[in-house]
Amino acid sequence: MRSKLVAGNWKMHGGTVQNRSLLTAILAETEGLNGTDVAVCVPYPYLPQAQSLLQGTHLSWGAQNLSQHEKGAYTGEVSAAMLVDFSCRYVIVGHSERRALYGEDSHTVALKFKAAQAAGLMPILCIGETLDQREAGITEHIVAEQLDAVTKLMGVNALVKSVLAYEPVWAIGTGKTATPDQAQEVHAFIRSRIAAYSPEVATGLKILYGGSVKANNAAELFARPDIDGGLIGGASLIADEFIAICCAAKNELILE
Repeated sequence: MRSKLVAGNWKMHGGTVQNRSLLTAILAETEGLNGTDVAVCVPYPYLPQAQSLLQGTHLSWGAQNLSQHEKGAYTGEVSAAMLVDFSCRYVIVGHSERRALYGEDSHTVALKFKAAQAAGLMPILCIGETLDQREAGITEHIVAEQLDAVTKLMGVNALVKSVLAYEPVWAIGTGKTATPDQAQEVHAFIRSRIAAYSPEVATGLKILYGGSVKANNAAELFARPDIDGGLIGGASLIADEFIAICCAAKNELILE
């Protein structure tokens, strides 16, 4: 049985004082959630603070992006090796905001996935459709294209050391959430597509849901058989909300 994962994506939020308060609360209240992993993906400047506060605890940390290049004249970029220097476990690749706002196409995302794994990081690969694409009935086509870019470059077995996150773009930061049935339908499609190449990889792969997950809808989402936790945006900045989501993941693991 797959364990759950709840990963917070702080996006461009934070400050040293509030970070300490938030992380201290999460640490205290999520200890003992056996079978549920908890992680936070913080802005680059706060990786030293995350490392200092979380080293040796049950809480993992990571970054929100990385360069596909190992090193070089890439002003403002951060390499996988730099993230490893701060003991990151995870790094998000292909978040919809990176794709939409910064023009990252699926090939670039696949190269970032490759760079992350080469350095020993666990990439959280984000895939998902826009509202226009959903309304046009091409959700599966879009999700398949984004996923296939990685498997064509790396092979399906590369997914063993990764996490997927299905994030319908129309549900991110909008207050709208895919219904549990809508989310499950796409998660099942993703798993079945991978199973066509390797049933073993598909069975073991964590697929998270991301898109306006809150304490009041987390349990119902996480109860679906192919939803293995959440990539949490705004709610990950509110200690009580994030803790409740983590607890919902634990409860659903027990019920399955």
